[in-house]
Amino acid sequence: MTLFLWGVVPYLAFALLVAGLIWRYRYDKYGWTTRSSQVYESKLLGIASPAFHYGILFVLVGHLVGLFIPMSWTDGLGVSEHTYHLFSLYGGTAAGVLTVVGIVLLIYRRRTNAPVFRATTANDKAMYVFLLGAIVLGMVAKLSHSSGDGYNYRESMGPWARSLFTLSPDTALMTDVPVLYQVHAAIGMVLIAMVPYTRLVHMFSAPVQYLFRPYIVYRSRDPKQLGPRPERRGWERAGS
Repeated sequence: MTLFLWGVVPYLAFALLVAGLIWRYRYDKYGWTTRSSQVYESKLLGIASPAFHYGILFVLVGHLVGLFIPMSWTDGLGVSEHTYHLFSLYGGTAAGVLTVVGIVLLIYRRRTNAPVFRATTANDKAMYVFLLGAIVLGMVAKLSHSSGDGYNYRESMGPWARSLFTLSPDTALMTDVPVLYQVHAAIGMVLIAMVPYTRLVHMFSAPVQYLFRPYIVYRSRDPKQLGPRPERRGWERAGS
């Protein structure tokens, strides 16, 4: 089971992610969308959506730093384990709370607004369950091991996550990881596999091209080439 969970499932999740993205791009290109329901209700969405998106962005950055930045790098920068633990505890908890608030508001909006609820699919409901479960379990795991320097997952889960990219997963590193962290990681892998088959797929459609597109240049009318603009009734020039 240890080999299956931490040596096989990660690659299955990644395979489902890549295959799902390719399939949707080829056969469901016009369905590659968030299926926005803003036309039905926008007031609550204007609060819930930014809270969720900013919160989940901070959560993702925290996970990337915690799992893929070795301890030797932070030690080299003079960041002690206690300092890192406090930053991870308070910063991660704040980001998690913001994300959960956003998700709860989005679920409340979907459940109380009839047109939005009718537009909610079974995939959306499953996505909310796993997404909320992953975030809440991550916070519970962190808070339940918050005394002292807490549980140093950068000595176990971090090296294990990096070993996956070398195609030689060190599953032994996960055997002594606390159960809450293991469940959190397992739900996270399921969530990764679900991304292409839910509205979460829109995270791969960021409008990056807008950062590099040329400016739109507006030029004034040249009266020498086009002649004077005819004046419309009621818009005659005032004054002598």
